[in-house]
Amino acid sequence: MAHALALSNAVAYTSGRDISQTLESARSQVEERFLEGGTVLLSVMDVLNRLLNSLESVTTALDNKEASDTSADLRATVESLMVLPVTAGNRQQALVSLAHTGRELRKHVADMQETMRYLRTFAVTVKITGAGLAEFAGFAQEILERIYSGTDEVNRFATHLDSLDKEVKLAASFGAGVSKSYADTVPAVAGALRDDAAKIAGHRKDLGVIAREVGAIARAVQSKVASTLSALQIGDITRQRIEHVQATFSLLEDFFAGEDGARLDAGARQRLQNVIHHLTAAQMSHMCANFQRDSENVVKTIASFDHDMREILKLRDQMSGESGEAGGNFMRALESSVSAAHEIVKQVDTASRQADQVSQSTIGTAAKLSEAIGNIRAVKTDIHYMALNTNLRCSRLGEEGRSINVVTAELRVFAGKLDDSADAIVNGLPALEAAAGRVAPATDAGAGNLGESLTSAVGNIRSAANVMENELKVLAENGREVATKISLLIGKLDFQHNLGEALAGCADMLAGVAGTDVADISDLAETIAPLDRKIFKHYTMVQERSIHRGIIPASEDSTSAPAETAKAENDEDLFADALF
Repeated sequence: MAHALALSNAVAYTSGRDISQTLESARSQVEERFLEGGTVLLSVMDVLNRLLNSLESVTTALDNKEASDTSADLRATVESLMVLPVTAGNRQQALVSLAHTGRELRKHVADMQETMRYLRTFAVTVKITGAGLAEFAGFAQEILERIYSGTDEVNRFATHLDSLDKEVKLAASFGAGVSKSYADTVPAVAGALRDDAAKIAGHRKDLGVIAREVGAIARAVQSKVASTLSALQIGDITRQRIEHVQATFSLLEDFFAGEDGARLDAGARQRLQNVIHHLTAAQMSHMCANFQRDSENVVKTIASFDHDMREILKLRDQMSGESGEAGGNFMRALESSVSAAHEIVKQVDTASRQADQVSQSTIGTAAKLSEAIGNIRAVKTDIHYMALNTNLRCSRLGEEGRSINVVTAELRVFAGKLDDSADAIVNGLPALEAAAGRVAPATDAGAGNLGESLTSAVGNIRSAANVMENELKVLAENGREVATKISLLIGKLDFQHNLGEALAGCADMLAGVAGTDVADISDLAETIAPLDRKIFKHYTMVQERSIHRGIIPASEDSTSAPAETAKAENDEDLFADALF
């Protein structure tokens, strides 16, 4: 139908200028459509670059060293958590040992208190017995005061031990609860941490695989876009060849208007015009065939984008968690497990502080007991020498001092018993200090660090989760934009629709104007040589020159046309050609 229409319209063209106007319309359409297609392709290239950048950001987030460090921290935390029940059991045993040691010392203190009661009784007896002897009145009062002083020291000693015993009992009671809590919760929490850490590692690995797949498809599409941009030079070539046909008609009219054309008769002018029509028809026909072939390849390449984009969107949905995989981010689940572990660590810190307090208090009590033992020994020594002096005085008094002598002798005996109890306490103090050291061993210093590392881990995990979610969100947005751009591109670059038909119509029109037979203009070769050279000089492609010489053979004085313009070999040149 287009061919018949072209033939019917051919008779309406009376000059090359009329034909050129039709060609100009086709040339404008080519320029507009290909410029629009190149603009869309460049926008697709831009959004593809953004997609690849967002993929790189996701990959960076997956390879984040802090996230790896967090995993190492979690593994260390799990190991630390697993030893907590053992640590708590050892601390409980140490508290029991400390309580036992305190009770053993308390027995010796009770013996000292009993001895001090006997000494007070004997001192009172000395005072009563020596009431009739003036020289013993002051002595008896003095020895009684020393005994009271010693009694106060012993009672303070007992108070320190009682206070220590209360602290140990409180710590032991709390420790028992902590031990039970550890037994109930630590294995489950540690197991959850292990599982979550393994899930994160697996999920990150899966995300990495998907990211590489998306990247491979996106780079393939990027390569296709680049090749399509390169293929768009067919638009520039088509535009140039239409312009060359237009220039041919313009040069023919100028030739007819010039001196050389004026010398031709009507028959010669008609024969030359027929040859030019055949030449332009052949150029247009060849150009249409090339346009048809190359534009079909462009359309096929663009059509293949649709499948690529569906794959990218499907993989994007998997990465974004739209397949229902726990929001696409297992880190949120891990936060819960780490928080539970953090609560346990708080108990660790509390138990450690309490144990440390008991240990420090015990060490302080031991120091006070050592000081008190010294004071008690001094009291004992004073009582001993005062009683010895009394014995000596009683010996000089004879029968009158016999009763007092008996009592003071008892004082010396019981004062000596203080030494036995004091020695037992002194010997027991190292055991007390050792038990205190076992309550808060040096290794417990890591409990606070465990809490700090967990706090840091929670922060790092939350930060990593936020980064991952943000990057996946950007990736999803870029994926949608690429899909939208590709859909638009498929419609914009369908050059066969309308444009291909318009070019084919122009070719048919020129063929109809030219007719079937090519006129013989061999006798006009010398006259039309200047026109031949001017037309031939416009060509930029070998095919054009070959077609030209197939219809108008070269005359002897024809000069060779300039060498074919070197074809652009790099992407930047191809892009420039595509954008005219």
